[in-house]
Amino acid sequence: MMPTLGLKASTSFEQLNERLQYRPSVFEFYTTAADMTPSGLAHLKAMIAYVKATGVRTIVIHHPMAFNHHHNEISVSALADPESYQFMMTSTESLIELAVACNVQVLIHGAYSQTVPNKRELMAARRRVFKRLDYFQALGGNHVMIENSTSPVFDFGDPEIEREVMAHHYRLCYDTSHGFIVLQGNNDQLVRSIRRLAPQTVHYHLVDSMGLTHDSLPLGRGKIDWYRVMGVVNPTASNIYEIDLADQNDCQEMRDSHAYLTQLLTTQQVS
Repeated sequence: MMPTLGLKASTSFEQLNERLQYRPSVFEFYTTAADMTPSGLAHLKAMIAYVKATGVRTIVIHHPMAFNHHHNEISVSALADPESYQFMMTSTESLIELAVACNVQVLIHGAYSQTVPNKRELMAARRRVFKRLDYFQALGGNHVMIENSTSPVFDFGDPEIEREVMAHHYRLCYDTSHGFIVLQGNNDQLVRSIRRLAPQTVHYHLVDSMGLTHDSLPLGRGKIDWYRVMGVVNPTASNIYEIDLADQNDCQEMRDSHAYLTQLLTTQQVS
């Protein structure tokens, strides 16, 4: 598979215009809690139309990562933290409603950095996650995709999670760095995991990593074997480069990653 140029930004005009000058094929919106207010959602809807007007046909909305200074976890307890639970549910429902109306995609993180003290609580958290993901998938259908985490609550690379994901027939976003970190930098296992889930994967976050921590490196700066990975991804899926930027108003590291990967694959094919 040859990659497409997929870029990510907030809903700010400055970031949007900086990205759009490079004519990406795929665009992903990073959203925050502020985007979930009535005025924020109206602005997001207008920005979706703005991006579409430039010719971008594949648009993804990444649900808010945080609320009240902590991660927006799908498995949050409705009893222990009702405010966070309410935000998680209403924000996700609002984004799905918007995605259906605008004919775009919503990306939901199965988990973020959630830790659990024991096996019993891990299983309880996973049950909550799958129950809620079932609800969101039914609500949004082909407008919903679900991303893997480094948390054991929802981590690809774990055969138990992957079997359940396949049984639920979820549409997936596979983050390569998350999988690589879960698998402790093992490229053989990463390739097997990506290949196994490829039939259900509709979107990729292409990100490099050293395989130890959440480092979000430009492609070629970590230890992922990109030639092998690109040989097993779903060729019909979209992708973005979800790289940490030195300057949020300059997507240089994303563009460098695309250039690196394109050159790597072109050189390998020629040789």
